[in-house]
This record gives sequence, C-alpha cells and structure tokens, in this order.
Amino acid sequence: MGPLAGIRVIEMAGIGPVPLCGMMMADMGAEVFLVERKSPASAESTLHVSKRDMMKRGKKVVALDMKDPAAIEVLLSMVEKANVLIEGFRPGVMERLGLGPDVCLKKNPALVFGRLTGWGQEGPLAQVAGHDPNYISLTGVLYHSGDGDLPPQAPPTLLGDCAGGAAMMAWGISSALIPALREGRGQVVDAAIVDGISYLATFARSFYQAGHMSDDRGSGWMDGAAPWNRSYSCLGGGYITLCSVEQRFYHILLTKLDLAEHPLFADVQQFDSSHWKAQVVYLQALFGSESRQHWSDLLEGTDACFA
Repeated sequence: MGPLAGIRVIEMAGIGPVPLCGMMMADMGAEVFLVERKSPASAESTLHVSKRDMMKRGKKVVALDMKDPAAIEVLLSMVEKANVLIEGFRPGVMERLGLGPDVCLKKNPALVFGRLTGWGQEGPLAQVAGHDPNYISLTGVLYHSGDGDLPPQAPPTLLGDCAGGAAMMAWGISSALIPALREGRGQVVDAAIVDGISYLATFARSFYQAGHMSDDRGSGWMDGAAPWNRSYSCLGGGYITLCSVEQRFYHILLTKLDLAEHPLFADVQQFDSSHWKAQVVYLQALFGSESRQHWSDLLEGTDACFA
C-alpha cells in the first residue's frame, strides 16, 4: 500500500500536467476518479496516446455530461466523499460549471482543491493559451538552454508541464492534506506553471548571483562553455555528457583520458576560462575519434561524472 492509500482524488479530465499529477497520486496509492466528458476526446488530448494512455494508469474513469445539471449534482456528491479535487481549466471554467472552490468547500470543508494553470488565476495572461516553452521562456529559465550561437530550445514538456506544473501541484496538495486530515481544514492549492518554474530556478539563480552564470549565454561553466561540463559527439553516432565540476572528479577524468600530463590540461587550472575553447576543440576531436561504447567502457561507473 502506498502512502496515499485511503485518499480519494477527483481528477477533472484535461491535457498536460493535471493528468500526470493524478497519475503520480495514483502511483502513491490514492484512489483517483478521472471525470471525463461523454463527448469524444479532442485530438490534442490524445497526441501522447498509442495503444494506451499512460496517464490513466491506476485511475477509475467516470464519464459525465457536464452540461447536464444532474451530472453536476453527481459530481458534487462525489466531492462530499473526496479528499482532493484537481483541475486544469482556464480560470473561471469551474465556477461557470457550478463547481468552483467556494461551492465544493461548502460541500466538503476538508477538501483540498487543486487548480493548475499556466499563467495563474489572475493577471494579464490568465486567459491566454500557452504551452511548456512559453512558460519557461517568460521566467527566463529557457535562456541558458543550448549553445550560445543558436536560439534556446526547450526539452519536451519536462521543465514546465512536468516539474513546474504536475510535480509542484502534487507537492502543494500533499502539504495541504496535512491540515485537512488533522483539522478538517481544506484549502485551495493555486498552482501556476510559471510560478513553479521560477521556484525551481532558485538554485540556478543562486549561481547567477555568485557570478557563475551571466547574460552572455554559453560563456559560463554551467551553460556549456567549460570543456568538462558539456556534451560531445562520438564516432559512428551517439553522444556522451561530462559534468566533472569537483576538482577530484576532474582529476579522475583527466587520468582516465590520459590527459593528466598533457600541457593543455595539466598546466591549466580547471576554472581558467581563457583555455576552455582550446580544450573543447581538443576533447571534441578526442571523443569523435572513438565510438560511444568505447567511452562508456572507459568511463561509465567511475567518478568522472560521465553518462
């Protein structure tokens, strides 16, 4: 039994991070009721589906016609017995359905009402459509992705929808369940993806304030300038990554690559950026001279910080 065994969750069907949040809670043992529309699913909501929908894992599906007042009453009766409700509609949709937080918390004062949006419930972008790269770019987090001479490119749906959205809302709901179960005091968890991304960027911004990152994209060790923190192409295809930040791990890398006595590396301090470009050129040629399997055999499982 998972840690959320005995917790009942109502998930309003949607796309993106809310289904992932519901799946995560089901994986932890919660009983998740997925409320779907009776009408056919939209094309965009099934883009991720081949033979089965991974996001429905562990959920019980209930189909309701949300335009039918009787269906709303059925859902409100479910709310009375639930611990959590999660939804990802645009601001105001649940209220127009007669299922807003005020109505649901009146039915069940101990309910945790989780709502997830891209831009937040209020503000100039609240009603505007958006997707993962849009949220990441507005927070500034996208800026340091990729090489400095190319436009930044977001990793697919990971940082915004999954981390800033689903994971942050799951964390907020788990926190809100404590007073709900202890004191019978429910509350609204208002999760916005842009807020979640900004929160998760705290560690990166601390490096920025300490001078390890700058507005000159691709010039710092954290965003690809350092030879020991970047990706390399291998002979015959495939790539490897290095991130030997700590000095002792960097020395292991040099030793494994037979560079401990090479003047371009042995006579240069690790953080001396004036030599980084020449070192990158050398390592690109080195890693490109052998297959990825060769480098895996040499470096995988060591403390060179390789993958």
